[in-house]
Amino acid sequence: MKPIISKLSKRFLSTKASTFKRFLYDKIDFNAQVIGIVGSRGSGKTTLMHQYAKASKYKNSQILYVSCDHPSVINADIYELADEFYARGGKLLLLDEIHKVKDFSAHIKAIYDFSDLQVIFSGSSAMNIKHEIGDLSRRALVYDMPVLSFREYLALKNIAHFKPYDLQEILDSHEDIVVDILEQIKPLEHFSDYLEYGAYPFFKEGINSYSDRLIKVVNTTIDSDLASIFSINYEKLDALKKVLYMLCNTTPYEVNKSKLSASVGVAWSTLSKYLEYMQKGSLLNIIRGSKGHKTIQTPNKILLNNPNLFGVLCANADTGAIRESFIVSQLLTSHRVHYHHQGDFLIDEDIVIEVGGKSKDSKQIAGLDNAYLALDDIESGYDETIPLWLFGFLY
Repeated sequence: MKPIISKLSKRFLSTKASTFKRFLYDKIDFNAQVIGIVGSRGSGKTTLMHQYAKASKYKNSQILYVSCDHPSVINADIYELADEFYARGGKLLLLDEIHKVKDFSAHIKAIYDFSDLQVIFSGSSAMNIKHEIGDLSRRALVYDMPVLSFREYLALKNIAHFKPYDLQEILDSHEDIVVDILEQIKPLEHFSDYLEYGAYPFFKEGINSYSDRLIKVVNTTIDSDLASIFSINYEKLDALKKVLYMLCNTTPYEVNKSKLSASVGVAWSTLSKYLEYMQKGSLLNIIRGSKGHKTIQTPNKILLNNPNLFGVLCANADTGAIRESFIVSQLLTSHRVHYHHQGDFLIDEDIVIEVGGKSKDSKQIAGLDNAYLALDDIESGYDETIPLWLFGFLY
């Protein structure tokens, strides 16, 4: 094992663990031998691995942390590294940014087959786990790490600590839930800050540098992660960035293939692949019609992955797009979200949600069963009208 790898691991383990835990921490079955955590850069995957290592029963000498995008690890044989570590009494192997390792699935499978090391790996959400891991996908538990919810943002900033609510609780009991929340905070005082800089935990490292850090996340995801995972030619990467810049200034609309292709300068067949890549890379959310909808194969809405991206990609972001990006980012963690021809979104093939500002009425969803308004700039709601910010308490 290279001395620098051991040195970096010891440095990693010597730091104090964060006391704030993402919601995902309590959902992971840490008894599994192989665990994967996938998500966007900056979402807190490394911090979660560090928290588990510090809380585990293992001694520091039995834990090895490997940052796979570090220069010292380039061209390293991960299986040989793991085998050497195991021979010296190793118990827990943490592999960060595993997608940077060529044929990483073969290495992890070999580790699984020939040792009882517990392996926890993190990687880009762009990885196709079932394809990459192959047979190991039946043995590995893989979890998705989304951006921070509004509830988590409030907790991480130590403003207030609340429990999450499931969607049905919010729909049925939002008036009572809001009363309980209002006893502790005025949510609208903090919601605009969340929409600007609350989706990624690194806001704790400084608000002034947040935009620079986030644009670095965007560029690294495209130029490094997506380029390597999907073998995209360097000269084609600008097309992916053009899509992002275009969407942040655009009112949510039903996608016009020819208009979108012309704006970006590539054929629709190529552009549709790029859109899928960016969705997998946690940069976009593509919303399609539900089963039986005539345009199920064509995206009806394309939204930036989360509202914070608007602030670093455009000067005049569309307010409607920001609102829709927010609610979709919160819902997709546990629900299926489709386009709806009358309301904005169809949730789990059953619930219709129309998103808007406080002056929006229910005319658009009149006559629909199980339909709700999610309105911005209101502190509390009534009947089927729910404050938009409350959907940030789903996880």
